[in-house]
Amino acid sequence: MSHDDCIFCKITKGEIPSAKVYEDEKVYAFLDLSQVTKGHTLVIPKEHAKNIYEISSESAGELFSRVPKIANAIKETYGAIGMNVLNNNEAPADQSVFHIHLHLIPRYGKGDGYSSNWTTHGDNYSQEDLQKIAGEISSSIK
Repeated sequence: MSHDDCIFCKITKGEIPSAKVYEDEKVYAFLDLSQVTKGHTLVIPKEHAKNIYEISSESAGELFSRVPKIANAIKETYGAIGMNVLNNNEAPADQSVFHIHLHLIPRYGKGDGYSSNWTTHGDNYSQEDLQKIAGEISSSIK
C-alpha cells in the first residue's frame, strides 16, 4: 500500500475526518471509531511506518513520548482506573490498518467491554529455557 492510500495518513492530512484528541508536528491522536471503552484513542506518528518493525527509532521516540500525557488526559477526564496500551503488528497479530498505531484503552472495571484474556505457558519453560531464549534474542539485537 502506498502512503497515498493509507487511511491514517489521510486522517493526519485532514482528508478524512476524525475526532482529534491531540496533534503536534510529529504525532496525531484521535478516537477509535470502535470505542471499545469510552475514550479509546489511537496515537499515530505523522510519518508513515507500517508497523513496529519499520518505524525509525526517532519516530518511535516521538510517538511513545506523547503517550503519557494523552493517557493521563483520558484518565483525568473519565476517571479511568487502568489503561491498556496495545499495538498489533502484521495481520496474524490482528493489525488491520498498516500504519503503526497505539491503542489507549481506558479501563473502568470488570465488565467495561474489554478483555485481554490470553493463555499463559509459563509452566512449560524452565529457568534454563528462559535463559536460552533470552540469549538467542539478545544475540539478534543490532
